[in-house]
Amino acid sequence: MQISSFYPVIMTKDVPGTADFWMRHFGFAALFTADWYVHLQSQQDAGVNLAILDGDHATIPVVGRGRVAGLLLNFEVEDVDAEYARLQGAGLPILLTLRDEAFGQRHFITNDPNGVLIDVIRPIAPDADFAAQYVERARPS
Repeated sequence: MQISSFYPVIMTKDVPGTADFWMRHFGFAALFTADWYVHLQSQQDAGVNLAILDGDHATIPVVGRGRVAGLLLNFEVEDVDAEYARLQGAGLPILLTLRDEAFGQRHFITNDPNGVLIDVIRPIAPDADFAAQYVERARPS
Protein backbone atom coordinates (compact mmCIF):
# COMPACT_ATOMS: atom_id res chain seq x y z
CA MET A 1 0.00 0.00 0.00
CA GLN A 2 1.33 3.40 -0.97
CA ILE A 3 -0.13 6.02 1.36
CA SER A 4 -0.69 9.43 -0.19
CA SER A 5 -2.19 11.15 2.86
CA PHE A 6 -2.96 10.43 6.51
CA TYR A 7 -4.94 12.51 8.99
CA PRO A 8 -7.06 11.91 12.09
CA VAL A 9 -10.83 12.37 12.05
CA ILE A 10 -12.52 13.39 15.30
CA MET A 11 -16.10 12.13 15.63
CA THR A 12 -18.34 14.47 17.63
CA LYS A 13 -21.90 15.67 18.06
CA ASP A 14 -20.75 19.32 17.75
CA VAL A 15 -19.03 19.64 14.36
CA PRO A 16 -19.06 23.48 14.15
CA GLY A 17 -17.93 23.98 17.76
CA THR A 18 -15.14 21.45 17.47
CA ALA A 19 -13.92 22.91 14.17
CA ASP A 20 -13.98 26.40 15.69
CA PHE A 21 -11.89 25.20 18.64
CA TRP A 22 -9.16 23.80 16.38
CA MET A 23 -9.16 26.87 14.13
CA ARG A 24 -9.11 29.35 17.02
CA HIS A 25 -6.49 27.67 19.22
CA PHE A 26 -4.31 25.62 16.86
CA GLY A 27 -4.13 27.61 13.63
CA PHE A 28 -6.22 25.40 11.35
CA ALA A 29 -8.31 26.72 8.45
CA ALA A 30 -11.34 25.02 6.90
CA LEU A 31 -10.84 23.60 3.40
CA PHE A 32 -14.31 22.00 3.21
CA THR A 33 -17.32 22.72 5.40
CA ALA A 34 -20.62 20.84 5.58
CA ASP A 35 -22.99 20.51 8.51
CA TRP A 36 -21.72 16.95 9.11
CA TYR A 37 -17.99 17.26 8.17
CA VAL A 38 -15.22 19.88 8.22
CA HIS A 39 -11.77 19.28 6.76
CA LEU A 40 -9.10 21.42 8.40
CA GLN A 41 -5.54 22.19 7.32
CA SER A 42 -2.76 23.89 9.27
CA GLN A 43 -2.14 27.42 8.07
CA GLN A 44 1.59 26.85 8.71
CA ASP A 45 2.02 23.41 7.10
CA ALA A 46 -0.26 22.04 4.36
CA GLY A 47 0.79 18.50 5.30
CA VAL A 48 -0.92 18.78 8.70
CA ASN A 49 -4.64 18.02 8.36
CA LEU A 50 -7.47 17.18 10.73
CA ALA A 51 -11.12 16.37 10.04
CA ILE A 52 -14.20 16.80 12.21
CA LEU A 53 -17.13 14.45 11.56
CA ASP A 54 -20.62 14.03 12.98
CA GLY A 55 -20.24 10.70 14.78
CA ASP A 56 -23.76 9.66 13.82
CA HIS A 57 -23.36 10.30 10.08
CA ALA A 58 -24.67 7.64 7.68
CA THR A 59 -21.19 7.11 6.18
CA ILE A 60 -20.03 5.59 9.48
CA PRO A 61 -20.95 1.93 10.02
CA VAL A 62 -23.42 1.59 12.90
CA VAL A 63 -20.87 -0.32 14.99
CA GLY A 64 -18.45 2.62 14.76
CA ARG A 65 -20.84 5.50 15.40
CA GLY A 66 -20.45 7.69 18.41
CA ARG A 67 -17.81 9.98 19.81
CA VAL A 68 -14.10 9.93 20.41
CA ALA A 69 -12.70 7.68 23.12
CA GLY A 70 -9.09 7.09 24.07
CA LEU A 71 -7.45 9.50 21.60
CA LEU A 72 -4.28 11.53 22.16
CA LEU A 73 -3.03 13.88 19.44
CA ASN A 74 0.62 14.97 19.59
CA PHE A 75 1.75 18.33 18.20
CA GLU A 76 5.48 19.01 18.10
CA VAL A 77 6.21 22.74 18.26
CA GLU A 78 9.26 25.01 18.29
CA ASP A 79 8.40 26.88 21.52
CA VAL A 80 6.35 24.74 23.91
CA ASP A 81 6.71 27.30 26.71
CA ALA A 82 5.08 30.01 24.57
CA GLU A 83 2.25 27.63 23.53
CA TYR A 84 1.69 26.69 27.17
CA ALA A 85 1.33 30.35 28.15
CA ARG A 86 -0.88 31.11 25.12
CA LEU A 87 -3.30 28.20 25.64
CA GLN A 88 -3.40 28.62 29.41
CA GLY A 89 -4.16 32.33 28.85
CA ALA A 90 -6.96 31.34 26.45
CA GLY A 91 -8.58 29.37 29.26
CA LEU A 92 -7.96 25.86 27.95
CA PRO A 93 -7.83 23.24 30.70
CA ILE A 94 -4.30 22.16 31.57
CA LEU A 95 -4.52 18.45 32.38
CA LEU A 96 -0.76 17.94 32.71
CA THR A 97 1.35 20.99 33.52
CA LEU A 98 4.43 21.86 31.48
CA ARG A 99 7.31 19.59 32.39
CA ASP A 100 10.43 17.82 31.14
CA GLU A 101 10.33 14.06 30.73
CA ALA A 102 13.36 11.80 31.01
CA PHE A 103 12.35 10.04 27.77
CA GLY A 104 13.02 13.21 25.73
CA GLN A 105 10.06 15.58 25.79
CA ARG A 106 9.16 18.93 27.29
CA HIS A 107 5.39 18.98 27.10
CA PHE A 108 1.95 19.66 28.53
CA ILE A 109 -1.49 18.19 27.88
CA THR A 110 -4.82 19.93 27.34
CA ASN A 111 -8.01 18.72 25.66
CA ASP A 112 -10.58 19.75 23.06
CA PRO A 113 -14.33 20.09 23.75
CA ASN A 114 -14.83 16.35 23.08
CA GLY A 115 -12.19 15.23 25.58
CA VAL A 116 -9.57 14.51 22.91
CA LEU A 117 -6.24 14.84 24.67
CA ILE A 118 -3.77 17.26 23.05
CA ASP A 119 -0.11 16.75 23.91
CA VAL A 120 1.98 19.79 22.92
CA ILE A 121 5.63 18.76 22.74
CA ARG A 122 9.15 20.02 22.13
CA PRO A 123 11.66 17.17 21.83
CA ILE A 124 14.60 17.50 24.23
CA ALA A 125 17.65 15.35 24.90
CA PRO A 126 16.62 12.18 26.75
CA ASP A 127 18.39 10.87 29.83
CA ALA A 128 21.09 8.30 29.12
CA ASP A 129 18.83 5.35 30.02
CA PHE A 130 16.22 6.42 27.47
CA ALA A 131 18.73 7.58 24.85
CA ALA A 132 19.86 3.99 24.41
CA GLN A 133 16.31 2.97 23.50
CA TYR A 134 16.14 5.28 20.47
CA VAL A 135 17.32 4.43 16.99
CA GLU A 136 20.14 6.94 16.49
CA ARG A 137 18.43 8.91 13.70
CA ALA A 138 15.30 9.34 15.87
CA ARG A 139 17.04 10.39 19.11
CA PRO A 140 16.09 13.95 20.19
CA SER A 141 19.01 16.23 20.92
